[in-house]
Amino acid sequence: MGTYINPGNQAFRRIAGADYVDKTGLINLINQRIGGAESLVCVSRPRRFGKSYAAQMLSAYYDCSCDSHSLFDKRIISRTKYYSKHLNQYNVIYLATTAFISSARRRGIPLKEVPNMIVDALYEDILRENPDLCRELSLTDLLIQYVQKPEGKPFVFIIDEWDALIREAKNDDTAQERYLDLLREWFKNGTFTPKVVAAAYMTGILPIKRDGSQSAISDFREFSMLHPGEYAKYIGFSEAEVKRLCRKNKMDFDQVKAWYDGYDFSQGQPVYNPYSVMNSCKEKTCRSFWGKTSAAEALTDYINMNFDGLQETVVRLIGGEEIPANTSTFQNDFERFKTKDDILTLLVHLGYLAFDSAHNTVHIPNEEVRNEFRNFLNNDRAGEHWVKLLGRSRKLLTDISSGNEDSVALTLDEIRHEQYAPQFYNNEPALRAVIKYAFIAAFGQYVKIEEMPGGKGIADVAFIPAPLTKLPAMVVELKWDKTAGGAIAQIKDKHYTSALTPFSGNIMLVGINYDTKSGQHSCKIERV
Repeated sequence: MGTYINPGNQAFRRIAGADYVDKTGLINLINQRIGGAESLVCVSRPRRFGKSYAAQMLSAYYDCSCDSHSLFDKRIISRTKYYSKHLNQYNVIYLATTAFISSARRRGIPLKEVPNMIVDALYEDILRENPDLCRELSLTDLLIQYVQKPEGKPFVFIIDEWDALIREAKNDDTAQERYLDLLREWFKNGTFTPKVVAAAYMTGILPIKRDGSQSAISDFREFSMLHPGEYAKYIGFSEAEVKRLCRKNKMDFDQVKAWYDGYDFSQGQPVYNPYSVMNSCKEKTCRSFWGKTSAAEALTDYINMNFDGLQETVVRLIGGEEIPANTSTFQNDFERFKTKDDILTLLVHLGYLAFDSAHNTVHIPNEEVRNEFRNFLNNDRAGEHWVKLLGRSRKLLTDISSGNEDSVALTLDEIRHEQYAPQFYNNEPALRAVIKYAFIAAFGQYVKIEEMPGGKGIADVAFIPAPLTKLPAMVVELKWDKTAGGAIAQIKDKHYTSALTPFSGNIMLVGINYDTKSGQHSCKIERV
């Protein structure tokens, strides 16, 4: 048992306690590929989505230096066809790339030396346990010799955070190329790979870096947040798993769903952020657990690039819109951005946006992530552009409170001309999109409820003020080629305000109409 070669099963044993959500079905997907043409797999997902747990689980299962029956005999994997055939039957190389990067920085070693550090570590691990092997061989030849011993077994390579060096050395081409060359030497080598590699599982935030239009290590099958395929159910927690956790921890499932769900894939199965769900259950509360991570800090930098009006697009996303995105041009790295779509695609991989592959659109998945975008809006680094956007939205709220109907209508006209093409602006849902954009400053001060049941019908939009504020509640009714006055009449006739009795005496009725002939909005405001 070594440090990097056959590290044992202690790491997984530590996490496989009573609260472990059984994801061992993932092992079966790898078992079905072992020794075949598609035995090299790269699964990418955001931070805090259980990448290291999955890697430690696979290492414990395949490692031939230990007995892991007690860890897996009662798990889902034990009920599959190839469970016993592959359990503890392989040599394992387990690499956590971030550990080598941290060691290099602590010792003042350039990141371009990290690939050599990895090779040296594996070399020493082999020779420590096998001093009879030839010390003059290259690492690849040494591994071939290791496998060809009478008791030799092929290797399962498990690389956790494979892309850490690509991310951390984003401006160091030498470091990146040396690292990719090492991976090619292992996994794209007609002499070495078939003899030594039974399977490889790499996990990271980004898919494999592109070399032009192709993957830099083209033999890998890739499964990402864009196209997770059969690995979708292992990216995060399923709805059934979250319901069980909520029952066990006496949590309100609907609240947990609003905060942490939203990464739905084409199979229609909701996927929850596992790190946040577990912390929510431990603390018995729902809040953002993203915290001050490097990804959270980087969000400001990416959005402030403002490619092709990215900042206005982010406002529309915060407002709840689905935005079309072309994900095909993204180069799977952190330095080559050419368009707004490249940034949006990166935000999908980072977990800040969810991707709808059926419609090629992106959206903010849940309340936790929306909270991170709100934090961005209040960030001192957000810049003058954001100050202007928020200033206009705050003025809109002030104009409504003071009953300044003409100013509200003028602001909506400005937003419509600036942000929405004429061919898009052709019905009431388009008007609703403008309202979402215009009321961006309401986030944090109000809870927005679209299609709020009340009285004899459903109000288009209601804004409920945050507790302990003196802000008015607002009911907004939208019309298309009718009248703003008619919108106010509908609110009254159908008693939409009956759902807002706690705010009686402090409710604003807002009627908004768009006239296609004049190309202008009109507004009527009444306080009840």
